[in-house]
Amino acid sequence: MALFNKKTKDEKETEKVPEPSMKDLYSDTDKTNLKKVTKDNKKKEISTKKISSKNNSAYKVLIKPLVTEKAANLASKGQYVFVVSREANKIEIMKAIYSVYNIKPLSVNIINNQGKKVRRGKQTGKRKDWKKAIVSLAEGKSLNIYEGV
Repeated sequence: MALFNKKTKDEKETEKVPEPSMKDLYSDTDKTNLKKVTKDNKKKEISTKKISSKNNSAYKVLIKPLVTEKAANLASKGQYVFVVSREANKIEIMKAIYSVYNIKPLSVNIINNQGKKVRRGKQTGKRKDWKKAIVSLAEGKSLNIYEGV
C-alpha cells in the first residue's frame, strides 16, 4: 500500500498563487490590441467554417456507399460503388472522392436507376429514382468503406 505525502500549511499556502486577471495584464493603452486579437480570432473561425462547408458539399454529392454483395466483389478489383446525388456529374463526384478520401480516382461511371413500383394494398406507387456511381481507383489504392459492416 502506498504512503501519501501530507503537506504542511506553509507548503499549501505557497502553492496557492492567485492568477492575475485580464485587467491586471492589460492597461488602458493595450485595449486596442485586445480588440485586434479578438477580430483575428473571429477571422480564423470564419475561415475554418469555409473549409468545413466545402467538405459538406462533398457529402451532399456522395450520399452513401452502396453495400451489396456485388459492390464487395468490385471492391476487390479496386472499384467502389456510391449512391450519389441525382444532380451530380462525373467531375463533381471525382472532386468529392478526392476531398473526402484524399485519393484521386482514375474514372467514374454513372448509372441512373429508376425507382421500383411498389404496392401497399390497393395503393400503387413508385420509389424515388436514384443515381449510382462506380469509382475506379489505381492499383494498390483502397478506401476503408466496409470497416464497420
